[in-house]
Amino acid sequence: MGSKVVVGMSGGVDSSVCAMLLKQQGYDVIGATMQIWDPEEGGAGREGSCCGVSAVEDARLVAQKLDIPYYVMNFRDVFREKVVNRFADEYLEGITPNPCIACNRFVKWEALLNRCLEIGADYIATGHYARIIKLPNGRYTIRHSLSDSKDQTYVLYSLTQDQLARTLMPVGQYEKDEIRKMAEEFGLSVAHKKDSQDICFIEDGDYASFIKSMKGTAGTPGNFVDRDGFVLGTHEGTARFTVGQRKGLGIALGHRSYVCDINTTSGDVTLGTDGDLYKTVLYANDINMMGVESFDEDRVYTGKIRYSQTSVNCKVKKIDEDTIKVEFEKPVRAATPGQAVVIYEDDWIAGGGTIIKRQ
Repeated sequence: MGSKVVVGMSGGVDSSVCAMLLKQQGYDVIGATMQIWDPEEGGAGREGSCCGVSAVEDARLVAQKLDIPYYVMNFRDVFREKVVNRFADEYLEGITPNPCIACNRFVKWEALLNRCLEIGADYIATGHYARIIKLPNGRYTIRHSLSDSKDQTYVLYSLTQDQLARTLMPVGQYEKDEIRKMAEEFGLSVAHKKDSQDICFIEDGDYASFIKSMKGTAGTPGNFVDRDGFVLGTHEGTARFTVGQRKGLGIALGHRSYVCDINTTSGDVTLGTDGDLYKTVLYANDINMMGVESFDEDRVYTGKIRYSQTSVNCKVKKIDEDTIKVEFEKPVRAATPGQAVVIYEDDWIAGGGTIIKRQ
């Protein structure tokens, strides 16, 4: 029997084919679904989310088809503390967090990997579209998947060297249509299941109402102001907004306006034009180095500030032990505090961090 690997199974086609491929490769495969949210609380219990009510049943049927052991593991407490509470707290601070990155970091790897090592597993595996490689310098990193349209390297930049050494991502070697074709040919019931969308624990996409229900507030009420500080109107709470937002502002000015800044102390939400959102310099902290031990200030890297963005050439300068300055060759739009900036060398991750400000 080969090495023991626990596959995180969401009930979707990608993680299901991940388990199938690893079994075909000779691994001793165990399927596991992470129970991270009480369905009675809404959100993640809904149909179509990555951890919805159908996830366990779909994953169980796939495990039966593959003839592998299957378990449901409870991670509700760590998910609530590290993902949900963190999400609400940061929005109240005027920061726009990425809960998928936090979930990957604290739940899918830190908590799941530790649990799996405790039960004697050698690896964990996921259905992410990415490839783990070991570079000539001895460091592990994550390389772009073969499917450009599905590449998920951006949300995985925070994984550590120890975690990468214990992780398998076989799906990254294929295009999405190939994955669905393999699932169909093997007779997996999830072959044509739709991909999960949006934040799993917010059922209707209304972040502000969710935060208010959790924390009793939707942030500091205050004024909409223009770039010169002129008052344009009022709003009911800063947690209702994020940098770059245009829709749902609750104010009509006769022209397109975008959120450019959020001041949670005064309650001012600054509105401007689309052009006001473009900046060439940002600063980030909470740095995780992946493919290299440190950034080379003379090297031209590429960087991206959101999942779907095309990478832009940039240079990176270390400011202190946990802060970097990233200067892009051309302006990038809506570099948002709380989101990630991920730095690439060629097609693999050099490192990344959390945006704290831009200029």
